[in-house]
Amino acid sequence: MTGMRTFLTTVAAATLAAGPALAATGDYGFFSLRNSDFVVLIAFLVFVGILVYFGVPGQLGKMLDGRAEGIRKDLEEARALREEAQSLLASYERKQRDVQEQADRIVESARAEANRAAEQAKQDIAASVERRLTAAEEQIRTAQDAAVREVRDRAVAVAIEVSREIIAKQMTAERGDKLIDESIAEAQRKLH
Repeated sequence: MTGMRTFLTTVAAATLAAGPALAATGDYGFFSLRNSDFVVLIAFLVFVGILVYFGVPGQLGKMLDGRAEGIRKDLEEARALREEAQSLLASYERKQRDVQEQADRIVESARAEANRAAEQAKQDIAASVERRLTAAEEQIRTAQDAAVREVRDRAVAVAIEVSREIIAKQMTAERGDKLIDESIAEAQRKLH
């Protein structure tokens, strides 16, 4: 290792010493220190040798591999968040169907009760059915509004978080702010 450093130091010193002063014009042949092309070739080879000696290509490869791994993890996380959002949406859709079925059962029960009591007090039963229908519709509206709001809020939060993380790693602060604003606007537009 010491021998290699000594060699590189000697070659670098000779190259620098043989630089512009010895690279004068004239016809000395290609393999002369007075030929500027040859001096540039030697300097380039020394430079490449120094880069290889200090392991720069390997370090660059490791950095690129690390960057690729980070991007892969970000993509996997985004996929997981997307699947989670889809699962959440499906859950809320099931809840909405359950509430609808419950409302349908309430309506059927109210109709059956109205038919049995129609002979006793036709007006009272009609008012009772109307109140129950209104309550059932209100319950359905409330459940639908809550489910839609929760899904929208979660989707926006997921989109914002994923966008923020990816953009924070790949963009400047100015460009990142602009892209986050665009992502939020796009997510809100799609949800409405």
